[in-house]
Amino acid sequence: MTKGANVGLASLSEDATTVRVGLSWSSETGDGDADVSVLLLGDRGKVRSDADFFFYNNPVADDGSVQLLGKAPTDSGSEDRISVDLSVVPADVTRIVVAASRDEGQRFGDLNGLRLTVADQGGEGLLGFSIDDAGAEGAFVFGEFYRRGGAWKFRAVGQGYETGLAGLATDFGIDVDDAADAEEAGEVTGAVEAVEATEDTPVGAASLGPAGSPGGTGAGTPTGPAGPSARNGPAGPSAPNGPGGVAVPTLVLPAQAAAAPARQAAPAARRPRTVRKKVTLPKVVRKSLAENDSWRSARLFPVPSLKSDRERETRATSVLLSVMAQVPEFGRRLTAGFGAPAGRMETFTEVSLPYGDAQRGSTRKRPDGVIRVERAGKLWTALVETKTNGNPLKAQQVQDYLDIAARRGYEAVITLGNDVALEGSPLVDVKIDGRRKHKVVLWHLSWAEVAHQAQLLIRHEGVGNAAHAWLLQELLHYLQHENSGCHGFQNMGPSWVPVRKAIDDETLCQGDARAVDVVESWERLVRQVCLRLGGELGQKVLPVQRVRRAADPAARRGALADLLCREGRLQAELRIEGLQGILALTADLRTGRLRTSVDVPAPDQGYPLTWAKRLIRQLYEAPADLHVQTLLAEHGDGPRGTLERLRPEPADLLPKGGGEITGFRLSLFKSMGATRGSAESGFIRSVDDAVDRFWGSVVTPLERRLAPVRPASQSQSQSAPTPSQSHAAVGPG
Repeated sequence: MTKGANVGLASLSEDATTVRVGLSWSSETGDGDADVSVLLLGDRGKVRSDADFFFYNNPVADDGSVQLLGKAPTDSGSEDRISVDLSVVPADVTRIVVAASRDEGQRFGDLNGLRLTVADQGGEGLLGFSIDDAGAEGAFVFGEFYRRGGAWKFRAVGQGYETGLAGLATDFGIDVDDAADAEEAGEVTGAVEAVEATEDTPVGAASLGPAGSPGGTGAGTPTGPAGPSARNGPAGPSAPNGPGGVAVPTLVLPAQAAAAPARQAAPAARRPRTVRKKVTLPKVVRKSLAENDSWRSARLFPVPSLKSDRERETRATSVLLSVMAQVPEFGRRLTAGFGAPAGRMETFTEVSLPYGDAQRGSTRKRPDGVIRVERAGKLWTALVETKTNGNPLKAQQVQDYLDIAARRGYEAVITLGNDVALEGSPLVDVKIDGRRKHKVVLWHLSWAEVAHQAQLLIRHEGVGNAAHAWLLQELLHYLQHENSGCHGFQNMGPSWVPVRKAIDDETLCQGDARAVDVVESWERLVRQVCLRLGGELGQKVLPVQRVRRAADPAARRGALADLLCREGRLQAELRIEGLQGILALTADLRTGRLRTSVDVPAPDQGYPLTWAKRLIRQLYEAPADLHVQTLLAEHGDGPRGTLERLRPEPADLLPKGGGEITGFRLSLFKSMGATRGSAESGFIRSVDDAVDRFWGSVVTPLERRLAPVRPASQSQSQSAPTPSQSHAAVGPG
């Protein structure tokens, strides 16, 4: 679609009552990100109340009409996904706006491949819209769904706001107050302003605000031919800016707090909080009452007696599905990504279903599990096929379940195993009959993702009550037990040993298909590391792909395989929310060593010797074998040494011949395992240990010493350390 164009959804698909929206972008520097939001607007072009604003702290509508599904890594960046059920959107909602915003001071022009896609309930792509003219904008409206003649249509908008979230929110009646007396930072509230508007405001170069004000004179005036925002002018925040001089509500930011004492003094009840404290479990376990260490706590899901793979699969399926049905936040978190509505969930195991034609003699098939969700008398159903340990999925078995689901009108088949799915590299080859009117979608869920979501809920985001938190903790203990078979990706594949031997013998040639297999396994391992680390930290951790979004996954993996053949190295970069630097991971198969590192930028003020001394002081808790290297503007690599050698002589980090210092690189090295990963000395375990050691012994102590003292009213009640801004690592103070 082109900017300003619109299309009726019914003309694109017969199955467009529930749609999946994806907002995607990428960044060549690896640190680009944005937060999506959805607004439900009434016939006046404003939200009806603050509850109509959906964002990361308010991700699901009570009626299930909107669900923010969260970010998912792609081959060239990340994609934020949203599920919209148009069939249950309230009748007084006429428009659904899909937008995104960046942190203060960041621009959308620094991101590549800004794109919105819409798919139907069956996962078939309906439309796409790319934004190629982003610049200084801090917020963007990508598109909107709107009612016309009883039917839903979509309009490609692509309008930005240089005033960022403040401008976007003000235009639609949202009032965000980050006053210092808020109980927690990031408190978002909303209020509706009765501003007259007509229904048929065109969206193009004109304002996205109320009708009758072409060009938009409000605080959120879109950038473009209409001209700059009136709120940027000398009139200030209090200047009338709506139709007929009606004042549009102001978004109060910390920098404006001193200039708006009247608004700060408003009673808290006027702005109901959308951030709710929930039940989490402390990370530090209370002292045990056991007489000695040999006593083991009674567990809800015992695992020591599991003997065979069949027992493991049956037990794992039953344990997971039962917890999903009993803990609504957890069940919804896992199924929303598969298109399931927000409703009453029931789960079943070992269900017998007929398969085949009655005339030819049908047989019975038993999927490992069934998930059913009911809302408004309608059922959403998915069949579940489970694998544990290193057992692969069987193509014919999955194909049979897809056929059964299609015949019975089910919506999805979900495969669950230790492997991690990659774009462009399916775990199992199946055929989807496009002639069938009813579409069945095949999804894959890894055990690492299950553990990740459970960890996020019980340690960071919280659940509804203590019993639910305890259930999730028991599930997590079960998944992490050595007998469960649900340990996640744990085998680098059949090509791993031959490729390592060929590298040692210097016989690995470019174009070798085995190198591509190893690159894919490495990518799966990196995705799993991101899930595990993100669950522990309570932060988004995503792999960085420094390529354009249009890059073909197969071609990209082929290029990485050629690099492996030439240099014998596997490389990855992880972007961690709240950490400005990128955590780099390199596996050198020639030397058998793993390297974890992060670059710390040099401060803007001060003297190089002061920077070096301060950095060494701040690393007093770090291991003595930590490597510190000076980064230079012109020559790249500067002096380097271990922390043990540099502690008495920090001046050794300064270049002898002068040169501009741009930062310092902190690195730890570790020997890698030689096996496929099933043993303690395995390569996969080595990677996990290397990342854990670097984060725990280098990044966390450094961040803890440098974390700014926050007012008690803005403190976060999280048990795990939260990464702060690492760019201050060697800064003043």
